[in-house]
Amino acid sequence: MKEKTVLFMALLILIVTAPLLSIAGAGTIWANEIVDSGGDVGWHSSLALDSAGNPHISYLDFTNFDLKYAGWSGSSWSIQTVDSAGNVGYTSSLALDSAGNPHISYYATTNFDLKYAKWNGSSWSIQTVDSGGDVGSSPSLALDSAGNPHISYFDFTNADLKYAGWSGSSWSIQTVDSAGNFSYTSSLALDSAGNPHISYYATTIADLKYAGWSGSSWSIQTVDSGGDVGWSPSLALDSAGNPHISYYDNTNFDLKYAHRVVVSPTGSIVINAGAASTSSTGVTLTLSYSANAATVAEIRLSNDGVWDTEAWETPVTSKAWTLTSGDGSKTVSYQIRDSEGDVSTTYSDTILLQLPTPTPSPSPAPTPSPSPTTAPSPSPSPVPTASPSPSPTPLPEEPPTMMLIALGIGIGAVAAIAAVAMFLRKGK
Repeated sequence: MKEKTVLFMALLILIVTAPLLSIAGAGTIWANEIVDSGGDVGWHSSLALDSAGNPHISYLDFTNFDLKYAGWSGSSWSIQTVDSAGNVGYTSSLALDSAGNPHISYYATTNFDLKYAKWNGSSWSIQTVDSGGDVGSSPSLALDSAGNPHISYFDFTNADLKYAGWSGSSWSIQTVDSAGNFSYTSSLALDSAGNPHISYYATTIADLKYAGWSGSSWSIQTVDSGGDVGWSPSLALDSAGNPHISYYDNTNFDLKYAHRVVVSPTGSIVINAGAASTSSTGVTLTLSYSANAATVAEIRLSNDGVWDTEAWETPVTSKAWTLTSGDGSKTVSYQIRDSEGDVSTTYSDTILLQLPTPTPSPSPAPTPSPSPTTAPSPSPSPVPTASPSPSPTPLPEEPPTMMLIALGIGIGAVAAIAAVAMFLRKGK
């Protein structure tokens, strides 16, 4: 009777709690499936998702020591043997390009080479990237914006960390760290400029290390040295290009996480010792710079403040500089980069350029060109000069009208008197 009561109570509790358990677990179940069961398969897998969320996996077929690939189409798995030339695919890393095509870097243990395979849409294109010794273990692959592969891996022959980048036509291979700090695992990521960043475990000193390419050199840092740390690191970059690393602490058996807090370098720039103006485009810049947790590696200067073609150069505290031509306010901009690749804010100084007005030079008098020598022209015959006509004798001026009238009256009166006298003489 007691057993029946216990069984009844247990059944009752199950009936009451079952709906609650179903609700609590709603939407959180895991769906799993077998992708490939053709032998001992699935070792050292690497996974990436395409833009539709479909999974793509590279892995080792341990039965045949082949590199294999499985891709989900949305309804079924497509499984292919990528490389079967000897023992290949012991460790691999997969990435997808913008078209969703898989790219795989892997270690070929037959010849101890680093190899790379790319699906071109219809077949696999396979290259040997590095065959200089026992190279290619623990590769980590990333693709840049052009789809070019970049790989970090270990050189067991020389105990070095190495990097290989495809330019579009050839591989560029570099030794990143040659301090005997090899490891079985590394992790690579690219920043927005396509520069590689690598986290790795340095077995010689049992530390977690980081290497970043600045565009011209590698900056190497010890991230964590507190015990035997740095196993199996995984690296990601944030939007500002700062590294974040997860890793295993083998001393305390802990999972750890590290991220870099940027402390940018600082400095200043002064033109012509702080003068307000200058009459020459040639000036002297006084520069200062400092870095908190690193050393100052390079500086660059600009007349327009646009950092497009300005080259980085060795730091100096004084530098001759040429301003742009033309009167007006002139600004010189200045940036500093430290050994970790961190770039300072832009510093600047301004000066007024007033060029002297040039005095015009007097123009030299033109030298007359000699006239060409010609035969003398015959002198013209003199034209005879006409004799001057004699001036006419001036006529007497006419008397005024009143004088003529008076004269006429006077003559008339004399004539009348003479006629009367003659008349009287005859009458006697």
